[in-house]
Amino acid sequence: MPLPKHNLYPPFNIVRLSHVELVVTDLARSRAFYVDTLGLQVTDETKDAIYLRALEERGHHCIVLKKGEKAEARDLGFKVYSEEDLDRAEAFFKAKDLPVEWVERPYQSRTFRTRDPHGIPLEFYSKMDRLPPIHQKYALYKGVKPLRIDHFNCFSPNVDESAAFYAELGFRVTEYTEDEATKRLWAAWLHRKGGVHDMAFTNGKGPRLHHVAFWVPTPLNIIDLLDLMATTGYISNIERGPGRHGISNAFFLYIRDPDGHRIEIYCSDYQTVDPDLEPIRWDLKDPQRQTLWGAPAPRSWFEEGSVFAGVTPRDSDLAATPIVAP
Repeated sequence: MPLPKHNLYPPFNIVRLSHVELVVTDLARSRAFYVDTLGLQVTDETKDAIYLRALEERGHHCIVLKKGEKAEARDLGFKVYSEEDLDRAEAFFKAKDLPVEWVERPYQSRTFRTRDPHGIPLEFYSKMDRLPPIHQKYALYKGVKPLRIDHFNCFSPNVDESAAFYAELGFRVTEYTEDEATKRLWAAWLHRKGGVHDMAFTNGKGPRLHHVAFWVPTPLNIIDLLDLMATTGYISNIERGPGRHGISNAFFLYIRDPDGHRIEIYCSDYQTVDPDLEPIRWDLKDPQRQTLWGAPAPRSWFEEGSVFAGVTPRDSDLAATPIVAP
């Protein structure tokens, strides 16, 4: 199937991805992982929630940990340019017969919840409380030294449909994986902010959250994190890597938090701001697609993900199989 065309004049303007809410079963255990090990900064904390930001971020939070009975993912947050864009976004989703619910969110201005056609819960806002910069307070740099949230990746039961919907919102495909037999998309990477992706889709039972990624300064920070995790009780939380992706050219590491939510530690992708940048195609069976050095991902990477609250995943429409590590 053909790639969706770039929509350079979308119905409303999304700046970038912003934040995610994850339900965790033990806040103290999660705090030890995200704050003491990864190095995210606490911006607020109650008995039921922890708000975190990374070191270059000025917004109040990029991740919210909420205490709950079972681990799951909630809304994926996106920032729009203006209050007028927020109103236009509301009209767009209503015209698609998708639900719009205005909600109160701590530290955010007017915010509404909706979902995409496959059921991924989304929220949109234009203003979040701003905090003083801390990017030059180097005494705060701990763990892997996370600088900013970089992207979401979600399992989609139909990647062609997912890519087409987000392209309508102004996201542009930078790279994609095509199944040679069917000519259908197996995965797609789409951006708003000028990197390789704000949002990516991987073929699989979905919708489910595959991972949340954080940008770090250098590959050496990833090596330091591995040493730290291996000697502080987190060796079993290391899932995949380190390595360099063929897709995006980024240096990566995949780890799992205490509840199984997957986190990617990520750096070194490339700029994609030119509106006429041509997407890069990868064949599903290319061994360098997953890792430039040829190492395939484990089966868990293709099958396990975080269920979205209140959403029942369905099997994917495409049965194509990638190369999987033995």
